[in-house]
Amino acid sequence: MDKILEGLVSSSHPLPLKRVIVRKVVESAEHWLDKAQCEAMFDLTTRLILEGQDPFQRQVGHQVLEAYARYHRPEFESFFNKTFVLSLLQQGYHSLDRKDVAILDYIHNGLKLIISCPSVLDLFSLLQVEVLRIVCERPEPQLCARLSDLLTDFVQCIPKGKLSITFCQQLVRTIGHFQCVSTQEKELREYVARVTKVSNLLQNIWKAEPATLLPSLQEVFASISSTDASFEPSVTLASLVQHIPLQMITVLIRSLTTDPNVKDASMTQALCRMIDWLSWPLAQHVDTWVIALLKGLAAVQKFTILIDVTLLKIELVFNRLSFPLVRPGALAVLSHMLLSFQHSPEAFHLIVPRVVNLVHSFKSDGLPSSTSFLVQLTELVHCMMYHYSGFPDLYEPILEAIKGFPKPTEEKIKLILSQSAWTSQSNSLASCLSRLSGKSETGKTGLINLGNTCYMNSVIQALFMATEFRRQVLSLNLNGCNSLMKKLQHLFAFLAHTQREAYAPRIFFDASRPPWFTPRSQQDCSEYLRFLLDRLHEEEKILKVQYSHKLSESLGCSEISLQEVASKATLLTQTSCPSDGEKTLIEKMFGGKLRTHICCLNCRSTSQKVEAFTDLSLAFCPSSSMENLSFQDPVSSPNAQASVSGPSEEPLVYNQAIAAFVCDSVINEGTIDSLPEELHCTENTSVPNESSKILVNNGESQKPGETTLSVTDLLNYFLAPEILTGDNQYYCENCASLQNAEKTMQITEEPEYLILTLLRFSYDQKYHVRRKILDNVSLPLILELPVKRTTSLTSLSESWSIDVDFTDISENLAKKLKPSGTEEACCPKLVPYLLSSVVVHSGISSESGHYYSYARNITGTESSYQMCHHQSETLNIASSQSHLLGKGSPTAVIEQDLENKEMSKEWFLFNDSRVTFTSFQSVQKITSRFPKDTAYVLLYKKQNSTNGLSGNNTPSGLWVNGDPPLQKELMDAVTKDNKLYLQEQELNARARALQAASASCSFRPNGFDDNDPPGSCGPTGGGGGGGFNTVGRLVF
Repeated sequence: MDKILEGLVSSSHPLPLKRVIVRKVVESAEHWLDKAQCEAMFDLTTRLILEGQDPFQRQVGHQVLEAYARYHRPEFESFFNKTFVLSLLQQGYHSLDRKDVAILDYIHNGLKLIISCPSVLDLFSLLQVEVLRIVCERPEPQLCARLSDLLTDFVQCIPKGKLSITFCQQLVRTIGHFQCVSTQEKELREYVARVTKVSNLLQNIWKAEPATLLPSLQEVFASISSTDASFEPSVTLASLVQHIPLQMITVLIRSLTTDPNVKDASMTQALCRMIDWLSWPLAQHVDTWVIALLKGLAAVQKFTILIDVTLLKIELVFNRLSFPLVRPGALAVLSHMLLSFQHSPEAFHLIVPRVVNLVHSFKSDGLPSSTSFLVQLTELVHCMMYHYSGFPDLYEPILEAIKGFPKPTEEKIKLILSQSAWTSQSNSLASCLSRLSGKSETGKTGLINLGNTCYMNSVIQALFMATEFRRQVLSLNLNGCNSLMKKLQHLFAFLAHTQREAYAPRIFFDASRPPWFTPRSQQDCSEYLRFLLDRLHEEEKILKVQYSHKLSESLGCSEISLQEVASKATLLTQTSCPSDGEKTLIEKMFGGKLRTHICCLNCRSTSQKVEAFTDLSLAFCPSSSMENLSFQDPVSSPNAQASVSGPSEEPLVYNQAIAAFVCDSVINEGTIDSLPEELHCTENTSVPNESSKILVNNGESQKPGETTLSVTDLLNYFLAPEILTGDNQYYCENCASLQNAEKTMQITEEPEYLILTLLRFSYDQKYHVRRKILDNVSLPLILELPVKRTTSLTSLSESWSIDVDFTDISENLAKKLKPSGTEEACCPKLVPYLLSSVVVHSGISSESGHYYSYARNITGTESSYQMCHHQSETLNIASSQSHLLGKGSPTAVIEQDLENKEMSKEWFLFNDSRVTFTSFQSVQKITSRFPKDTAYVLLYKKQNSTNGLSGNNTPSGLWVNGDPPLQKELMDAVTKDNKLYLQEQELNARARALQAASASCSFRPNGFDDNDPPGSCGPTGGGGGGGFNTVGRLVF
């Protein structure tokens, strides 16, 4: 048979015919053959595999060898023995060199064929010695990558005991010898892939045998600190950095910087080469290690090394900013090097000639990532020019190039410089490790920033701290379901029970990111929150319809299509007055109802519509005077006439969207005769008068002496009547024409959790950009929401909307509303809410900045509820119609009492990976202390007479801290990850012992959360420390 096969593969027959005959040969492997015939076939197929002249011959060799080895395993075991394998590895095969990758591939496949045979153990022992010899010979990247493939599949071939340490050290040296001379993209990609395979092999060995880690790292340092001019270690050593546990950073850096055996020349060489690693495209945490080493050297006052390295490498680091893959790390290192080099302008002046060209190049591409980068670079340059003033000839071109970007305040520049100086690094070495603090103090888990994902992290933490919502999510039975709610439940379970200081929500981020959100770029957290709640709501509706369909099928009903499922889900949405059992979890937790009432000012006919909402968008009041305004209630005074401005005047339009986004337009004044009783303004009116109105400014904070608005004021303005006139005129069906009309909105059903979004981003019509409104808004601890519950809903048409979008009022809203002749009796009531969480935006535009959140646990405790409930009962409901939410409300007394008695419990500051204790005073003062840090999204929890929802009657004995017990699937996942975390900690017990004193370091330099703005985003994704961490203020 071997003669037939040999003649066939070398013949000139057509290829299809050859394939047919080869298939017959493979099928004949099932038949009995004597040992000599088998050996002849194995020898032929080996020759075809290793010396085949074309791919067809090598393919035939693999197919036939596998078939005959499977059916004649004893004969193949005898053929593929130690002697044969050893000769392949040491002598090669005929004309094939022993270092050819085909040799390793053949042995790799042979091991797969005899893995179940006893003789494979002898081969494992042989290979443990041979792979160490191969590595000591410094194989090329291709051969080393194939060897890594073999050892990854057959870990039994990895040397054991002391030889494993030697093997790892030699493998590190081999990586240090890798070189790639090609400049072609394909070859470069292959080279990077091969290096990655080798570094992954080392990572696996370090995990399996922790004793090999430190010797390997010592070998890395020995390679990069070598002063031998004849050898330059490869930059591919950077691929190993991402596999070094960050928990070891402090002890390793301290050991290096204090070791008397490490000479200054060696340390300088090592640091320079680590900076060169910034060019390796797939290396992670290189910037973290470089900055940590720079801080460590400053802590032991080795300033000579720092000066030499900075002057030698600052231009190279600046040039790396041109490459997008390595730009974030390069900017982090550049910022630290420049800001810490404060004794001389020499380092800064080395890069000054290059700044203008770099700024122009990034301006021209117009990418959001480039704009964010320029904001960070501009802030850094302003700090340096401030510190080294007196060079106008050098700085004028730079100032002209960056004049369109924000300039930091003098106070901020001084703070950044003082934190970044070398002399301030003596006690801040641990600040480069954000994820090592927090959990042990607060018991809360942070969320790792995955690259501009602080908008998601802040929202998720706020939702997680919404106690009732968290409990409902964790108690859902979602086994066998791969929905977004299941992923949220998984994330909540880890936040509640993981032992890690910070959790990486990669799976949830990929599933919940809106399709139009660009990865790794800053986004609007409010937009993300709306999208998330909408997805969860719509998903649950469809699942409910599918579940009912399964029940109907079990009863013998006919099949329905997917389109019918979707249509039924839509019908479920449009059904008015769904019962609590029919509501989705999102509706139960965040859903409220808002009634819009429009009265034609010509014929006095009215129309109304009730819509569902999950959050209210509160606009800032316009800057024009409103003190002479009064409004008329179209329901209570149907015969009254409104006073409308003459043809020469433009009537006043109160439009929440216009107030928020059209800030530079002039709004003329108009008058209306009377105010509805429930909206009548007292001396503490919610409609801004001369003493309370604010200026909606463009990127500037309030001037001293201006009155600070409260959330109550914005809510009043939201619910205040609005005159539809001009382009917003209402189409009256009774008049059959566009008419001036009055629109009022009333909340008819309150949500369990009230979400309020402050519309802080205004549209600058002159420059066509969105700017941030930096006005301070006071946050009441207790908010009383006016709710007018409807007793008759006969003629109301409802539709579910995840958010009441008030930016579309430029369209004719009235055309969407159908007249309703019914008038319903309303029962006004002030519903008390307690502040649960605050999402803060730090920055001056919606495209940049940083998000973090303050939050606390609110469980509807009896004491806090009774205080609110008792006060609400003492209010005169009838007289409440005379004001909406006046500042003189007794709520202020309750709030002060709660604050004084510390009824608000503990507050937490969630800043990506960091979680620290804070206080409500810090929440209140954040904008006054840091003008660019402003409250953006607020969550208020309704205070009920009973704790939680009616469905939460699970025996408390089964609930840990009030949360339901985890289902088995979730508990298994958390337990498995916790075990993995403990194994990781065992990699270096000494590192954890030395860091015990610093692991509980405060986020603030002085240990208090009021010293620095929490919104600092640095390379570690959560702020902290000096240098770039405070400069950037953009998520990295």
